[in-house]
Amino acid sequence: MSDTEQPETLFDEVADAAVDLGNRLMAEHPEADPWEIGSALLAGAVHFWLYTRQPCGDPACEDCADIATAEQRYKLLLEELRYSAEESTYYHTPFDSNVGRA
Repeated sequence: MSDTEQPETLFDEVADAAVDLGNRLMAEHPEADPWEIGSALLAGAVHFWLYTRQPCGDPACEDCADIATAEQRYKLLLEELRYSAEESTYYHTPFDSNVGRA
């Protein structure tokens, strides 16, 4: 490994596995709508994310203070989703309607 390469983290490994699953499903079902596959993967990820963010049940728990309500969890989910989207190579495309043309 060179000095500029970073070891793959569990986060990277799981994210890559989700992309691989989507690609595999598209290859196995060429007639399927890619948007349906993408939306289904997102729905599953959201359900799992919410499952992992359940408060412990102690109303005074400081560790759970930022996830104590559904609205707080939803806000954190949206923040994480926005960050992931903006970091994606696919966030901006040359075909976006707001891309300047010379």
